[in-house]
Amino acid sequence: MHLTRLGYSGPGSPTIYPLDQALALPARSFSYELQRRLVKAAVQNPFQESVQSIAELLGVSVSKRSLEEIVLDAAQDFDTFYQQPSAATTGGSILVAAIDCKGIPMVKPGGALPMVRLSKGQKANRKRMATVAAVFTRQPWVRTPEQVIESLFRSRRKTATDLPAPPRPENKRVWASLLKGKTVVIEEVAEEIERRDPAGVKTRLALTDGERALQTLVDAKLKVTLILDLMHVLEKLWKAAYVFHAEGSLEAELWVLDRTLRILFGQVGQVVKGLRQSVTKRALSGAKRATLLGVAAYLYRNRGRMRYDEYLAQGWPIASGSVEGACKNLIKDRMERSGMRWTERMAEAVVKLRAVYLSGDFERYWLFHIEQDQKRLHPPDWTVVPK
Repeated sequence: MHLTRLGYSGPGSPTIYPLDQALALPARSFSYELQRRLVKAAVQNPFQESVQSIAELLGVSVSKRSLEEIVLDAAQDFDTFYQQPSAATTGGSILVAAIDCKGIPMVKPGGALPMVRLSKGQKANRKRMATVAAVFTRQPWVRTPEQVIESLFRSRRKTATDLPAPPRPENKRVWASLLKGKTVVIEEVAEEIERRDPAGVKTRLALTDGERALQTLVDAKLKVTLILDLMHVLEKLWKAAYVFHAEGSLEAELWVLDRTLRILFGQVGQVVKGLRQSVTKRALSGAKRATLLGVAAYLYRNRGRMRYDEYLAQGWPIASGSVEGACKNLIKDRMERSGMRWTERMAEAVVKLRAVYLSGDFERYWLFHIEQDQKRLHPPDWTVVPK
């Protein structure tokens, strides 16, 4: 279909087409609806699959290169969209933020030579760390340490339990950035928390792993109670267990179960003391000694963020399954497929748009994007005055 329209222009000025503005036409030859379908496909599947599926569905041929340009354009309103006043001020009394990092495989720098054989410690794919964040509300969920143990260890798991289903996260928003860095993303988390709880009436919590730099930033930027993610504690305990028992053995599981239960009852100091005593009494050396002392140091340093007995009694979350899930759904499932390599700019755009999609905001965002795009194409001072 071809349209003939009247244009106004002047020396040194772009041509203005009033009909374009009246019909809200995009600058590209592809309609906003076609672009919406392409972008929605691209945040879920590889670009080539996306253009092929659209071609089969609509009979419209779009090149992969055109789709890449559409994706870059579509992502530019992400920050402005989420800087709007939040409607997610209701929900549970607990406001939770979770922050983690996840690597994205990047294209090799220009001129880099292929490696015939990797040296020890080298990896085939160069990754760049993206900072991943999740913010949501939820209702309190009071549990006992024993109930947590039942949910974590197969030897204690029951086929039926009287424990009610956990409360689901409410108004969950996930996002990530490759380019902004941890400080900026955590500042965005702080802004999101304030938008959701301007009166400061909710219980504010943050869950992280034990990375010191991340914890320092969270303490400095967020007015929250910082909790060490229990899943990262378990990772450390399993490492320690394999000093004494074979991997995958029941003995190793029972060893970890016992220390986890003590920690959940607020006995972190006893677990640390036991690890250090094992090093001395068994006269351990080398890697085994380093492993146990490293785990003991990790637990001791984080003991103030491991008051799990108090957290459970108040119904607070103690594990950041939300951000672990975000790392998988947002990053791994789309960005780490076989053979994929990303430029920084394209990775940032896809991660933003995928975050919008996974947060359930895609349709609202697309309408906002059209509105912003029209403002860029037709600024208010471009009004045509008839003579």
